[in-house]
Amino acid sequence: MLKTLQNAFKVKDVRHRIFYVLMMLVVVRIGSQLPVPGVDNSYFKDWFAGQSGEAFNFLDAFTGGSFSQMSIFALSITPYITSSIIMQLLTIAIPKLEEMQKDGEDGRKKISAITRYVTVGLALFESVAMAIGFGNKGLIPDNNAGKIIVVVAALTAGSAFLMWVGEQINEKGIGNGISIVLLINIVSRIPSDMVTLYESFMKGKIIAKAILAGVIIFAVIVAVVVLVLILNGAERRIPVQYSKKVQGRKMMGGQSSHIPLKVNTAGVIPVIFASSIMSFPSVIATFMGKTGGSGWGSKILAALNSNNWFNPQQPWYSVGLILYIVMVIFFAYFYTSITFNPLEVADNMKKQGGFIPGIRPGKPTVDYLTKLLNYIIFIGAAGLTIVAVIPFFFNGVFGANVSFGGTSIIIIVGVILETLKQIESMMLVRNYKGFLND
Repeated sequence: MLKTLQNAFKVKDVRHRIFYVLMMLVVVRIGSQLPVPGVDNSYFKDWFAGQSGEAFNFLDAFTGGSFSQMSIFALSITPYITSSIIMQLLTIAIPKLEEMQKDGEDGRKKISAITRYVTVGLALFESVAMAIGFGNKGLIPDNNAGKIIVVVAALTAGSAFLMWVGEQINEKGIGNGISIVLLINIVSRIPSDMVTLYESFMKGKIIAKAILAGVIIFAVIVAVVVLVLILNGAERRIPVQYSKKVQGRKMMGGQSSHIPLKVNTAGVIPVIFASSIMSFPSVIATFMGKTGGSGWGSKILAALNSNNWFNPQQPWYSVGLILYIVMVIFFAYFYTSITFNPLEVADNMKKQGGFIPGIRPGKPTVDYLTKLLNYIIFIGAAGLTIVAVIPFFFNGVFGANVSFGGTSIIIIVGVILETLKQIESMMLVRNYKGFLND
């Protein structure tokens, strides 16, 4: 990793791209500190501090603290992530969008344009809901229509600007721009989380206990990171043999290849989907002011809150954990079924004269791929669940209330690895060019 970065800084074009990314990230962090005009930040900080729901902690971690500070980037790139997921799902339901996706570069550009419009629409809807929902409760002093319009415009423009930053990083920098913006937001919260862990488990303790607590915290974080690295790198390679055929006067084909199936085929999407759906009722109840009380409604909301899972004093709240695990596994299968089609893969292999050794082309190949894919998805979903649940365990049993968890670590590791791979690819292409120029 360090060697790759050292070699990258020796190449002028790659170095300029890396510096461009760093410059844009500085802009993102500066914007995260700029308050929305006309709002009372102290009100929102006090309100946010009184919320025990995981939903708002999850959102604040993804926005790098911008949400709790009510800055112009309070919505961050979450509307873009949501719109991208919506578009991926709609490509399955709407044949015209599916045709666009298969229509090469032009089709992808059209889908990207639609995604931008959906992003702005979602940002506008969310900013209106926040301005109206909180405006009358003290967020906007001397609340009136003009001030609401200013707040809505600032929040929507901030989200649209971050989307533009992500696209600029894609074009002029290195890596996936949206993922990198999300990465810097999550990383910016880690120092405060480390302080929280220190104050909770080490501050005021005798030296031996403080050191032991520090070693345990470090070991847990390292173990989760290692597990994520294994999960991201693990893949099952399906061997493929291509038949020989005569083309003109030459014998073509006959080579061997493989189909790489990643164990974690869906990435972090199942965890994000499950967390979002689990937190949605709490968000609605909070906006409606229905978070108090001791009825069944409040108990159900408490069970859906991950902060209450693994709590020894209230073990029945951990029932929500079972629902969470089921949803993670379900979305792992669901999302993989969208992104990987065994029938399409089998047809393409058959057209190119390829076959899996020992498996007949056609339906037997489809059945084999489907069976193998289901097995791999389950293993990946199980690993993903373990990574996501470990922070919940320490949060419930030991009260380690931090914003980053398994989801954040998966995103951090995944984005860093993907960016390093892109840097290595650029270095490899440059070496080929240099060889040809010589």
